[in-house]
Amino acid sequence: MDGTPLDDFDTDEEIAALTQILLNHVIGTEIAAADLVMEGSGYASTLADGPIDGTNLSIYYNTADGVEFNGVSSVVDGGADVMATNGIIHVVDAVIDLPNIVDHALANGQFSSLVGLLTDDGNTVDFVSVLSSTEEVYTVFAPVNDAFTAFTNPDENAIQDILLNHVIGGTVATSGSLSNSYANTLASYAENENLSIYINTDDGVTLNGVSTVAVADVVASNGIIHAVDTVIDLPTVTTFAVADPTFSTLVSALTTLTPATDFAGILSRTSGGNMDNIDPPFTVFAPTNDAFAALDAIPEEDVLTQVLLHHVVGGANVRSGDLTEGNNPATTLEGDDITITLPGTDGNIADVTDGSGSDDIGIIVVDVQANNGVIHVLNKVMIPDTNN
Repeated sequence: MDGTPLDDFDTDEEIAALTQILLNHVIGTEIAAADLVMEGSGYASTLADGPIDGTNLSIYYNTADGVEFNGVSSVVDGGADVMATNGIIHVVDAVIDLPNIVDHALANGQFSSLVGLLTDDGNTVDFVSVLSSTEEVYTVFAPVNDAFTAFTNPDENAIQDILLNHVIGGTVATSGSLSNSYANTLASYAENENLSIYINTDDGVTLNGVSTVAVADVVASNGIIHAVDTVIDLPTVTTFAVADPTFSTLVSALTTLTPATDFAGILSRTSGGNMDNIDPPFTVFAPTNDAFAALDAIPEEDVLTQVLLHHVVGGANVRSGDLTEGNNPATTLEGDDITITLPGTDGNIADVTDGSGSDDIGIIVVDVQANNGVIHVLNKVMIPDTNN
């Protein structure tokens, strides 16, 4: 409280703020010092209000050297386990202010590698200012130290972009509110084109198919932290295809069913290759499992290869905002044009006419943005013109 006398808290706003600070010193259960020492370190919820309804601020305790809270306040000698009729008191040597995301990261030694990178002068983004701001709320997937130790940055992506890819702005997503879905991170492919992140909750919480939430729901005054076990690198279109179980048949088609073509390698490229017209960025029209199931049969490799190439436009990152109402033709890697018509019909975002002339194909999800292109999801498989 910066040495401000308590008498100076006289407006309703100041009294409300003081109330929350005091509630941040209270945990709604009786915890003895020995219990904290047995745990070693961890999080508990205080009675202070979190940034959204139904949440309470987290407090981090660490007993490596005495009993310390949020890295700023310690239990004084002889101040532990003061028993009362309705609870227990631990006398501390400093006020525990309401923690923001940066405060929580600084307090927990498991985030020391992350903190080092967030405060590196080489980063052009002032992460400390951004993640301390009360003007915005954030959901942060924070890699622990072991995650950074194991990370080799195989694509040599800028570290500030990788860090931004762990932050969702404008929302506080508790673990209970997450579902199988895409969200936008603060990392960007280009101006106003934020990278997507795929969240899967089928077995715990997994991000982009590579990183799992190990500790969930560390609530700060301006957002929430979920500690993750792996650094989430910038995704390619292949990343999303593999991560999202909606595309498991497509992945099989791109790999085991077409071994003569390295589709996975091609669609993972972030720079030009040595194949004509197969250079990133890619715009991929991705059929769902149900779309493949609707086929009488999945074609043999030669035909299937052409079918798959008919779902990719090379050298262009065509987002939904790039399309205008009416017909929008695009040439696929297979060679035939497809035509996109806005607005769509029957609940589709847009309708697509494929190379064979079928016009009952719908785009049902748009703008899954990767670092080397964009995915739009189809409800049917497109077929090229087999007569040319």
